[in-house]
Amino acid sequence: MLSQNNTALVVVDVQGKLATLMYKQEKMHDALVKMIKGVRMLNMPVLWLEQLPEKLGRTTPEVADELEGVTPIAKATFSGCGHQTFMDSLMATGKTCILLSGIETHICVYQTALDLMASGYEVEIVADATSSRSKHSKRLALDKLARKGVEVTNVEMALFELMRTAESDVFRDLAKLVK
Repeated sequence: MLSQNNTALVVVDVQGKLATLMYKQEKMHDALVKMIKGVRMLNMPVLWLEQLPEKLGRTTPEVADELEGVTPIAKATFSGCGHQTFMDSLMATGKTCILLSGIETHICVYQTALDLMASGYEVEIVADATSSRSKHSKRLALDKLARKGVEVTNVEMALFELMRTAESDVFRDLAKLVK
């Protein structure tokens, strides 16, 4: 089960024109913004990846605005785990469970998830905060990841699991956020 003590959020490559081509991109952006706001309300670490930002462009403004104070980690590998700065930053959090979000589900999110599992991390994909250019590619990736042992969640489920109780100091704010 997710816990504030052992979980970090990773945002993968929500950049430039590519982000606007995602299947149901507005819903994905909305869910991703809620996820980032929620984990920040819970004072949890967020890591931010960008794939070749000089070529693909920067993270979309609606997502980047929520990541103020977090430094993006530029990468060339599809998996974030192929970049030492990401792995060092992740290890520095001390967290063992990773919530993955971003694009594309069937490429960078998929490869990052499998590499994180191979490195000993528990991984959950935030399904509504990920996307691919096609519904089919996203579904294929989520199905294949689930068969390989990656858990699949959504924003509301993950945030309430992390919060655990309605007596939490942030319950009202998180409840408003996801409604």
